Amino acid sequence: MRVFTVCAFIVGFSFSLSAQADTVWLKNGDRLTGRIVLLDSGKLLLDTDYANTITLNINKIATLESEQPLLVKLDKFTSESSKSLRPAPEGNVTLINGDTPKTIALTDIEQLMTPKPIIEDLRWKGSISFSADYKKKENNSEDYGLDVSTELRHGLWRHALDTEYDYETKNSATKTEHFEASYALDRFITEQWFWKNKIKYINDHIEDLRKQHTYGTGPGYQFWDNELGAFALTGLFNHNKFEFASGDKKSFNSGTASWDYNRYIGGKVFEVYTKGDFGMPFISDIEYVLESEAGLRYKLNSWAALTLKAEWNKVSSQYGDLNDRRYLFGVGVGW
Repeated sequence: MRVFTVCAFIVGFSFSLSAQADTVWLKNGDRLTGRIVLLDSGKLLLDTDYANTITLNINKIATLESEQPLLVKLDKFTSESSKSLRPAPEGNVTLINGDTPKTIALTDIEQLMTPKPIIEDLRWKGSISFSADYKKKENNSEDYGLDVSTELRHGLWRHALDTEYDYETKNSATKTEHFEASYALDRFITEQWFWKNKIKYINDHIEDLRKQHTYGTGPGYQFWDNELGAFALTGLFNHNKFEFASGDKKSFNSGTASWDYNRYIGGKVFEVYTKGDFGMPFISDIEYVLESEAGLRYKLNSWAALTLKAEWNKVSSQYGDLNDRRYLFGVGVGW
């Protein structure tokens, strides 16, 4: 009797766990279980414990079932919140939100995603990318780049750490040697407003401007942060210390506008992004400081991607200039 009871408990427990999983019925009769992550551009992303994240064409799906709350976008101006999804006749799904269920066609759903909570227990994401270019002709050249970026969110706090190293030689002579590191700490005041504190260090062995130290603080606004990407703008008041190849040193204050944007398209197959800072010093000796980056990532699988990136860093001053443009192609991993 005890054995029967234990077996019944295990079966019931297993059934309850499977019941909590989202279910996708395909038109060919197959049934898949997992967690619905995103529906965008006619592609449904399902996170499974047997094949990681898989991508399904919405035209191949018969119906869906989910117990998790979801945001459903029908067009650019119409969005609905659903407490759960229930199966419906082929090609449709029923949204449960209150006492009036609503059945809609799957092809009428422009986007579907899980809402992110204002306060998160813990979320960690990041990426590492490496690029290399080697040419052996009349002029031999080697070009290497390594980028590491990571972000940790817990509660109302967000930590971001970014490092970058670039090295280039031509005919055994060093043409570029650039190291950069920054750390930012954000404290969210509301769901969208936050206060940022940031420090940055840059060391360039070749350009006129050799070292930069920056300490900044100021408000920021998070326009969105969801499964499709994120966009934030920040205004910082900075204290800067510059060291030039001529031996001159300059300390000054400045105001900086920063942006950070990324957007997934094609069911998270592609990612476009751009980020950077534009600073206006409060002195006449230095006109402006620009540091910008834009790129495209192509996802090979759930963790690897190919990256095409363009960088433009520029400083205009009386003591020396910095004007560095780079175009890199590499491979990386993300989590």
